[in-house]
Amino acid sequence: MPRLLLLLIVLIFSHTAFTQVVYDRNEGADVTKYTFRLSLNDSSNVISGEATIDVTFSESPEKFKLDLIGSNGEYGMKINEVREGESAANWTFEEDEVIIYPSNGASTASFTICYSGIPERGLVIDKTKFGKRSFFGDNWPTLARHWLPCVDHPYDKAAVEFQIHTPAHYDVVATGKKIEESYITTGYKLTRYYEPAPVATKVMTIGVCEFASEVLGYVDNIEISAWVYPENRLEGFSDYAVAVEVMEYFIKNIGPYSYAKLANMQAKTQWGGLENAGTIAYRESSVTGKNEVEGLIAHEIAHQWFGNSASEDSWNHVWLSEGFATYFTILYLENKYGDATRRQELVKDRREIIEYYGKNPSSVVDYSITDAMNVLSTNTYQKGGWVLNMLRHKIGDEVFWNGIRRYYVTYRNDNAVTEDFQKIMEQVYGESLEEFFRQWVYTVGYPELRTSWKYKKGKVMLKTQQVQDHFTFDFPLEIGLVYGEEIQKQTITINSRSMEFELPADTEPDNVIFDPDVWMLFKEVK
Repeated sequence: MPRLLLLLIVLIFSHTAFTQVVYDRNEGADVTKYTFRLSLNDSSNVISGEATIDVTFSESPEKFKLDLIGSNGEYGMKINEVREGESAANWTFEEDEVIIYPSNGASTASFTICYSGIPERGLVIDKTKFGKRSFFGDNWPTLARHWLPCVDHPYDKAAVEFQIHTPAHYDVVATGKKIEESYITTGYKLTRYYEPAPVATKVMTIGVCEFASEVLGYVDNIEISAWVYPENRLEGFSDYAVAVEVMEYFIKNIGPYSYAKLANMQAKTQWGGLENAGTIAYRESSVTGKNEVEGLIAHEIAHQWFGNSASEDSWNHVWLSEGFATYFTILYLENKYGDATRRQELVKDRREIIEYYGKNPSSVVDYSITDAMNVLSTNTYQKGGWVLNMLRHKIGDEVFWNGIRRYYVTYRNDNAVTEDFQKIMEQVYGESLEEFFRQWVYTVGYPELRTSWKYKKGKVMLKTQQVQDHFTFDFPLEIGLVYGEEIQKQTITINSRSMEFELPADTEPDNVIFDPDVWMLFKEVK
């Protein structure tokens, strides 16, 4: 296919199919606060809940909708009552949505949903690996609706308060700062946490089990703590202690932290780690006492800035969360251990990208995906991280970091899509980045490059050929002329299928290395 025609198709597709993971939004409505009152017990897995949702309206709505998975056999929630303020609300329940018809044209309203049932997902009610009963919120991406009436999409974030009634033997940690712990009746207690910063439901959580906890330290007056199973007390406190150092790095280099605390919690979770806002969950097996989870901890803490505070407005742009967390983990490790670690991590990620592409040819922003459960892939993690690595190399470290900081401060506690990030980086860089984002974010694949070289009369003669069949990439490529322990570097620009270059060289090099410092995503083809 001619390149110009393909570029036109990419442009048309990217602008007409803006979001393919469809969610029917409450237009003109903004949830400002959730208050979730939950009663948990040891006799059954039935939970009893009362959720109050405070809403601000910019226009008089005909209806307001909340997600909640209804009762269907053993699992799901039964609604017992819906109130608007102190009065009975006008409401219906259809296809796992609570549909409320507000009674007047007021600019604010408060709705309360009383419900009960057994959640099939979202709230994991299980035994820990040590056989102790536990309750863990595990909402990502759209599982909050299994146990919380809510707008279950990151576009509408809100402050949240959890009021958890439990048997007295449990310890409770949740999104926000603890504001109360009271033994209210014999054998039971109430624990309350409140987070004033707006949080998406995907990263709201609770953890209820027998914990050992320790304050690991403070950064900018933010308490950083570890919550682990008592049987793993010493190992867990040791493994999670690096969170203080990680927090210092990100606050210093990106900007202020948004949440009331940072708890690091050993948990039952379907993920290796889940970046819940201010209360991160790590898989049970993360605790070993061998301090092997520094990269995992850095990834989940990076999410507090990217994904949690600056959130994707559309699920198809989830690389703004996962790609960022992947690369900012590498940046943290590079800062601590040196550039060799950056190169090592990126070489590994590049291998995974190439292997994934062989089975799943798709782009970073993939508008063909229609289910939020399917948006995560090697593209959104590793390739998204590689996009940032190449962008950093293109515009330089100072401009890159200035752009990152401006992007964060602009979209802190807000939402963005890729076009928003691109615009911020263009403002700081002072030039268009349209071609860069089109190639690396919206186009399938990467350059597949066949190369050869020879030395002739003071020159290294290079030949390059792009052999991928769908697109011709335009990119800079660093060339390393190897002389023993020394590498002399020069940069060429590849923008055609077949190209020849002459590089000055006084003597014949021992070898020629393409991309010696690991800045470019491409596949070498023999």
